[in-house]
Amino acid sequence: MDSPRPRRKRRLLHSVLPVLALALATTTLAGGGPASASTVPSADTAAAAAVTTFADEFDGAAGSAVNGSKWQIETGDNVNNHERQYYTAGNSNAALDGQGHLVITARKENPANYQCWYGACQYTSARLNTSGKFTQAYGHVEARMKIPRGQGMWPAFWMLGADIGQVGWPNSGEIDVMENVGFEPSTVHGTLHGPGYSGSAGIGAGYTLPNGQAFADAFHTFAVDWAPDSVTWSVDGNVYQHRTPADTGGNTWAFNKPFFLILNLAVGGYWPGDPDGNTAFPQQLVVDHVRVTTGATQPEAGGPITGLAGKCVDVAAAGTANGTPVQLYDCNGTSAQRWSVNADGTIRALGKCLDVASGGTADGTPVQLWDCNGTAAQRWTVSGARDIVNPQANKCLDVTGNNSANGTRLQIWTCGGTANQKWTVTR
Repeated sequence: MDSPRPRRKRRLLHSVLPVLALALATTTLAGGGPASASTVPSADTAAAAAVTTFADEFDGAAGSAVNGSKWQIETGDNVNNHERQYYTAGNSNAALDGQGHLVITARKENPANYQCWYGACQYTSARLNTSGKFTQAYGHVEARMKIPRGQGMWPAFWMLGADIGQVGWPNSGEIDVMENVGFEPSTVHGTLHGPGYSGSAGIGAGYTLPNGQAFADAFHTFAVDWAPDSVTWSVDGNVYQHRTPADTGGNTWAFNKPFFLILNLAVGGYWPGDPDGNTAFPQQLVVDHVRVTTGATQPEAGGPITGLAGKCVDVAAAGTANGTPVQLYDCNGTSAQRWSVNADGTIRALGKCLDVASGGTADGTPVQLWDCNGTAAQRWTVSGARDIVNPQANKCLDVTGNNSANGTRLQIWTCGGTANQKWTVTR
């Protein structure tokens, strides 16, 4: 869990509050087009294959502004958090680089005598949102980004409830997909804010790269998988936090409704502190893509996978340690038997991935539970013939020895169409 610290109130800037009436009434899916009702998948939709509802790959000429049919640019300062930057309009601080990226740049400058809460502004930057253009409830929300570095830098990818204009913050709810403060170069945070758990009392956790790696050194994918009464965070496919209404201490769960997206790079503020003499400018938040899909992508959701003798794919003893065997067992409805088949090709339970041991491709290689890592050993396809295939090995998920006894280990084996390789997946 996050340790107590001064945190911010991530409310909208005053300059964009008037557009919230539009956001409450209409939204537009990716690619522009007529306004439509906010996307709230039905149970049937959630059970279907994931469908892309919003995507920006940031293709365009170098120096051009973002797509105005998808994003609006906020302007002004932010006294709520005591941030130091002034958010500018147009492409001054948010522009495409001509190589498929959006670059949000923070500069130490004041070219137009901008005034901030503390006097003449010292920095400029940019903040974008999809309010009035795209909102959605539930699904998979991700951004692939390379964050800036340095004391006082505060990049974020987050969401606010579309009803903020009616109920205010924090009743609107806030889902922070990713935040980083410059004094923690190896750690990002995911947090929920709502009534009774906002600011420094937000509910969240951090994810730290191994071996002292810094997030500013490379692109990483930051995501949430969001379902009714459930939000799960991941970095590069590695799940590190799962939250439900049980975590709110009896307070209202504010996340079963449409939200809109926000990208920004703040400078200074209560949480990160101000830049110091070691902070180099300009600094950049480089965004490769932002994508939103519908569908049952939530790792902790899903249902049973049944096979030989009507028994279930099961994580032995509900263990979560890497290398825990995956076996056949009487179906019992526990979380050790709830599997989600995800748009990225993974099959997940207990926050981890179904994995072919050591990335093996030989007949008889056992399968296990392992941290999600994006490798081919964790990619699966489910065929219409009810095979579950690991494409790297071109082999099927198989019950060892065609043995239906409880505890029989699962493995991969050359696909033969036999009963011990046939599975019914409940998404």
